[in-house]
Amino acid sequence: MDLGIHLPLMQFRGEGLSLGRLEQAVDAARDCGLAAVSANDHFVFSTPWLDGPTALASVIERTGDMTLATTVSLAVLRGPVPLAKTLAALDVLSEGRLIAALGPGSSKRDYDALDVSFDERWKRFEEAIPMLRALLEGKPCPRRGNYYRVSSNVELAPAPRDGRGIPLWIGSWGSHAGLRRVARAGDGWLASAYNTTPQRFAEARDRLARQLEGRGRNAERFPNALATMWTWIAKDRAEGDRILSDVLAPVLNRDPDELRGQLCIGPAAHCAALLSDYAAAGCQRVYLWPLGDERRQVELLASEVAPRIERH
Repeated sequence: MDLGIHLPLMQFRGEGLSLGRLEQAVDAARDCGLAAVSANDHFVFSTPWLDGPTALASVIERTGDMTLATTVSLAVLRGPVPLAKTLAALDVLSEGRLIAALGPGSSKRDYDALDVSFDERWKRFEEAIPMLRALLEGKPCPRRGNYYRVSSNVELAPAPRDGRGIPLWIGSWGSHAGLRRVARAGDGWLASAYNTTPQRFAEARDRLARQLEGRGRNAERFPNALATMWTWIAKDRAEGDRILSDVLAPVLNRDPDELRGQLCIGPAAHCAALLSDYAAAGCQRVYLWPLGDERRQVELLASEVAPRIERH
C-alpha cells in the first residue's frame, strides 16, 4: 500500500484558500515520497471549495513523477464532452500521469445548483460513462442518449497522452449495485474512507473480485484506492477528539462518534494501526486529506506514521 494526498480544496477554520497553500501541500508530499496527489469535485458545499480540476492543473509542474487523480469527477453534472476535454488536458499537461475516478456525486446541493434531478443521477451516470470513454479513446461516440447528445464529428484535440485513453476508475461505497458497475465499466475501484471500515472494505473487495472473475477479468490485477481519508496526526487522543468534534464533524454534518474509528484523526499510533488494517484488507493506496497545516501534517505522516504501517 502506498499513500497520496488530497489537495486542500476546502476551508475549515478560516485558514484561507490560495495557490501557495496548494503548492506547499504538494511540495511536502513530493519531498516526503508520497505517490500521488488528488482533487475531488463539488460545485457548492457547506464551506468554500476550490474547483478540483482547476486546482489540480495549477500544481502539475510541482508534482514530480507523482500520479495525478480525480477522486471523483462529477461526470453527470460536468457532462461527457466538457469533462473529457478537461481530463485530456490534465493528462497532456502531466505527460500521461492522470487517473480519472468518476462518480455521480453524493451531494444533492450540486444537482440543485444545476437544476438537474438528483433522483436521475445513476441513470445519467450510466449513460455518461461510455460516452466519456469513447471520447477519450478516439472512438465513435453514441450521438444521442436520454440525457446527453454528442455531435457525430466531435474529436478531442489534443487527445490524451496515451493513445488508449485515460484509466477510468469508478467510485463506489461498496454496495452490490455499485461494485457490479465497477466490474463492468471501470479500470479500477475508488472507495470512500469516511463511508467504510477496513472490514467492510475487505468484504467489498471480495465481492468485487467475484464480479470481475464472472466477467473474465483478472481480480488480482484490478487496482483500488481509498479516497478522502481525513487526517490530523495529533499529540494525544484529546487533541484528535477536539479536531474531530469541532472542525470536521460540523462541516460534514456527521456524528463524531460515528467517524472516530474510521479516520486518521488522533495519535500517530492510531493512524498507523488504521492504515495497517486497510493494508491487510487489500487496499493499495490511501489518499489522505489533512485538516489544515498541510506541510506539518505530511511531515508527521512520513516520519511518525508511515514507518509504523504494516504493509502486507
